[in-house]
Amino acid sequence: MGGVMRVVGLALVMIWAAFGAVAQELSALARLQPEVSRIAVEDGGLSLRLGLTQPVPWRVRLLDQPPRLVMDFREVDWAGLDAVPRQGNVELRAGVFRPGWSRLVAVLPGPMVVARAGMVTEGAAAVEVTLRPATAAEFAEKAAAPEPAGWALPAAADVPKPVKQGEGPLVVVLDPGHGGIDPGAEREGGNEADLVLGFARELKEELLRDGGFVVVLTREEDVFVPLETRISIARAAGAQVFLSLHADALAEGEAVGATLYTLSDAASDVAAETLAERHDRADLLAGVDLTEQDDTVAKVLMDMARTETAPRVARLATALEAAIKAAKLKMHRHPHQEAGFSVLKSPDIPSVLIELGFMSSERDLARLRDPEWRAKMAGAIRDGIKVWAAEDAAVQGAAHN
Repeated sequence: MGGVMRVVGLALVMIWAAFGAVAQELSALARLQPEVSRIAVEDGGLSLRLGLTQPVPWRVRLLDQPPRLVMDFREVDWAGLDAVPRQGNVELRAGVFRPGWSRLVAVLPGPMVVARAGMVTEGAAAVEVTLRPATAAEFAEKAAAPEPAGWALPAAADVPKPVKQGEGPLVVVLDPGHGGIDPGAEREGGNEADLVLGFARELKEELLRDGGFVVVLTREEDVFVPLETRISIARAAGAQVFLSLHADALAEGEAVGATLYTLSDAASDVAAETLAERHDRADLLAGVDLTEQDDTVAKVLMDMARTETAPRVARLATALEAAIKAAKLKMHRHPHQEAGFSVLKSPDIPSVLIELGFMSSERDLARLRDPEWRAKMAGAIRDGIKVWAAEDAAVQGAAHN
């Protein structure tokens, strides 16, 4: 992160161990750059380089009958694919895989397996995949392996059954940012993904001890979870509150203290815009398929839901801010800001992104690592949610009378 060039290159045995799937959770629409792309024959195998205008989430796997390399990308415009220089008998096809995702298929001249796969994510973005010759049995084993569980939507057994609004305990979904191949901000041997996962576990215990909450985490360990899966988990759980937890770093300027972000089409300041670029790594909307842009009814319904939810989100942020300040915990000089984070875009679930602090600040990093501070912050967030829930029930009750 932060100006350090990253090249994600993994040997086959490290790429999810099953069949050679790699992924990066980065940003949105990209275009193929055929002039810096190529397919070459190397040592009896193949080497592919696909230049892109910017990094995007991606994955790669093998399929059989016929042998082929399948690469899924988040919204890549494949115009110019025919102009990519190529050696060997490799047929390329590209198209829409499912809403928001495109697929590139390379029909292989024979059985091969992935020897190396990686993406250059800064500077000139490119995906590089090297395939080596393989026996029919080795290829068949890799091609038959299932997709990684992290790419699947959550199973019904993974989350509690939804409860009716206003009945039973409050369902809170905690979303520890980043994870797995996306460590988030890094400093002094630690990373954001681990910090916020640890805090999310502590906050979950704090809420469960209270007795008035059902708590679901979007990830329970250091794994990669796509944005759409995080939101799908919240929706499947019947989430009444969604809190995305982060502890980022800013390369320029000084940012100190906890910050609450709610959804806005425009960032409230330059720092918020910078963080939005880092967090907002997909443009899905609450797992809802919006590819049919002329679906006026869907747009109207979602706008209506957002109009109803927006004041509830504002009250949630206000309650959290008041509780954090009441606990005498350090907050940013602008404690409540707005940004277009996709993870906040659910039209009907009150959602707030909490930057617990900034790893780029020595003071914040010390606080983030302090068990006593984390306990106070968890208690403050609990108190803020409880105050909001009582106020929200009263407001909604009055509105329905």
